Amino acid sequence: MDRESTFRLALTGDSIVMRRISVHQDEPSRRLVDLIRGVDVAFTNLEVLPNDFRGYPAVECGGTHLAAPSWVLDDLLGMGFDLFACANNHSLDYSIEGLVATIEALEQRDVAFAGIGRNLADARMPVYLDHGTGSVALIACTSTFGKGQEAGDQRRDMQGRPGLNPLRFDTTHEVTRDQLQALRTIADRLGLEQQRLERIHLGFAFPPETADIFPFLDANFREADQPAIKTVPKAQDLEAIVTWTRDARARADTLVVSFHGHEQGANKEDPPEFVRDFAHRMIDEGADVVVGHGPHLLRGLELYRGKPIFYSLGNFVGQNELVQKLPADAYERFRVDPSKTPSELFRIRTGGDTKSFPADKRYWQTVMPICHFDNGRLDRIEVVPISLGHGEASHRRGRPRRAEGTEANEILARFAALSEEFGTMIEREGERGVVSMASAVAPTSLP
Repeated sequence: MDRESTFRLALTGDSIVMRRISVHQDEPSRRLVDLIRGVDVAFTNLEVLPNDFRGYPAVECGGTHLAAPSWVLDDLLGMGFDLFACANNHSLDYSIEGLVATIEALEQRDVAFAGIGRNLADARMPVYLDHGTGSVALIACTSTFGKGQEAGDQRRDMQGRPGLNPLRFDTTHEVTRDQLQALRTIADRLGLEQQRLERIHLGFAFPPETADIFPFLDANFREADQPAIKTVPKAQDLEAIVTWTRDARARADTLVVSFHGHEQGANKEDPPEFVRDFAHRMIDEGADVVVGHGPHLLRGLELYRGKPIFYSLGNFVGQNELVQKLPADAYERFRVDPSKTPSELFRIRTGGDTKSFPADKRYWQTVMPICHFDNGRLDRIEVVPISLGHGEASHRRGRPRRAEGTEANEILARFAALSEEFGTMIEREGERGVVSMASAVAPTSLP
């Protein structure tokens, strides 16, 4: 096979980096770093602000205020990563000033990043990375964020607002006729319906777009035979992202679309309806790979029109509990005595590792897919199981290394089971999984 015609792309999920990763020399860690350095392009979701704690802590954060020293970028770059998604629910943990400090740290290192910007156009635009055998474009967006964290568009007479690239979505709660009538009665008797109509009359609110929708307590309801929750991407955001997807398709050999979201379907491992719709549309418009992250655990792989959709790659680096500094709001939120240190706050929050992330192995196991392209076409996907050291002390776990033995088998079996629900079959080659495009099962979602 001609080397010039091949291209290897490694994909990882959330990188929450607080300590140096590349310094570890144990065999599983070295083997992982060698793999990353050996591919043509390596991608990760930067779910931390390398801003040296500059900016002001926001009241509404992504759960934990995730700031870190700017050298975490140098560590990830040293490991071999060169393509970074930055749109996620922690992008504005330190308000606009903290985001701008992060952008400056990325720009100073000439890092290829996407999903955040000094205005909406910057946040929406792709980034391009040229490598030895071609070029890659990356578009990054998120559906999980606080109000006002989305970037604002520029006008000819007003500057835009720094922020992230949003993919908002509409949610409709379907309920039975009796349930809907009960909601209407409650709204009338509490005066909520009258207040809603008054806001519309004053011009501060608008009626629903269709007559079958009943707004109640900032949620939309409509009558149906069975209760259900329906979600669809908001057309304004979807079409804006489509515009840049088409543009990137014409300017790069390989197009990657990154999506960050914490929303779920029937359970945490099940992607919601709007995410599936979005991913399919991205591939319809020319994306070669859609890579998801956000729920911090694995979801399945779907092959749609011969292109991979990784609905979530979980955590790649999970050092959430090692953040060095936390604002006063964090202590108030978790009901912890403000005289306590950050490590004590996390110990209380997790009940001494008996609840939250430390208590669930799924958050500490993941995979790193390596997509092998030949002459511009995806030939196969290599699936490398990764362990983050579940059960180790807090300062040791969260660091990725190659999974081995029983744990490698466990991770691959779970990922295979999750992917089989999408019609994707993962074969085994030793302690790796393989998806051959020649033998891939066509998914039922194909037309």
